[in-house]
Amino acid sequence: MFRRLYALCRKETLQIWRDPSSVLIAVVLPVVMLLIFGFGINLDSSQLRLGLVVEDHGAEVQRFVASFFGSPYINVTVGTRAQMEQALADGKVRGVVVIASDFTQRLERTSETAPVQIITDGSEPNTANFVEGYVKGAWQVWLRERAAARGEPMPAAVQIDSRFWFNPSALSRNYIIPGSSTIIMTVLGALLTSLVVAREWERGTMEALLATSITRSEFLISKVIPYYLLGIVSELICIGVAVFLLKVPFRGSILMTLLVTTFFLLSALGLGLLLSTATRNQFDAAQGALNAAFLPSMMLSGFIFEISSMPLPVQLVTYVIPARYFVNAMQTLFQAGYVPQLLWRDVGCLIASSIFFLGLTARLTKRRLD
Repeated sequence: MFRRLYALCRKETLQIWRDPSSVLIAVVLPVVMLLIFGFGINLDSSQLRLGLVVEDHGAEVQRFVASFFGSPYINVTVGTRAQMEQALADGKVRGVVVIASDFTQRLERTSETAPVQIITDGSEPNTANFVEGYVKGAWQVWLRERAAARGEPMPAAVQIDSRFWFNPSALSRNYIIPGSSTIIMTVLGALLTSLVVAREWERGTMEALLATSITRSEFLISKVIPYYLLGIVSELICIGVAVFLLKVPFRGSILMTLLVTTFFLLSALGLGLLLSTATRNQFDAAQGALNAAFLPSMMLSGFIFEISSMPLPVQLVTYVIPARYFVNAMQTLFQAGYVPQLLWRDVGCLIASSIFFLGLTARLTKRRLD
């Protein structure tokens, strides 16, 4: 049995080695995708383009305007109402602050309120909220400075002392990069293995294999082992690029990370082999893997889109997607470290999914041509 298994694994390894696309996907693709996710996707608003319309040139207004220019997070453009409205429509600014011509007069009258108008681009709700938050912050700074200059007590406000657990820098890269390994492992596990059995049928080599004394278990194991080792190498490359090149903090254990990766890879490999066995056609298997593995891993795993904000029926669907548990486990290992009560739940779900897909594949694999 071991001689047959060794021969089959050697055959599959030689096929991988002689196929340049497999090596590129295992070695080059992880680096390229991590660089894209690390530098191309940024959910932080570090530099906000803001338009400013100043129709009142009083001393108080000038001090208020100066609070915008003193912020490193705001890039201010001054102009008229018409110019700023056009700039907002063209996407050159994300929000406009309008200070009306009677601002100083109304400010000096204690019986009136001196309003400031904020116009934001509602096509991007998150950016609109950033505009509102930054303007309110500048307003609070100006109020404190004005009260201090006039010798007046500043009205007590709620003081927020923010502390970010697990991601003190509050950078989106620190949770996007760990989750991106899910996409890479899905491509390597499901898409590549969805072709291996179908390729045997299309090339006519399956008949030769069935004529030998190999068992179904030996056949499936020989398909899993080479791609599993390829996936582990890719995961080590992902960790190295994330930690040393992209400077993402890693607080977990390498052994625990490889353990979690093992069960997710077995699940992805089982799904790919299941599609390949069921379709016996490389094109159909690849399309099935794209729809059954890649798209759910990208859209419904919590990698980018928050699961709790999805409709309830969609949230229920995410519980049967293995990528959800792998994303959560990787983000926990990178940002929080080894947390057993979180990790073992994810590991248990990944073990169950890998047993399900590999078991179903073994059941569908037949040692006959029909």
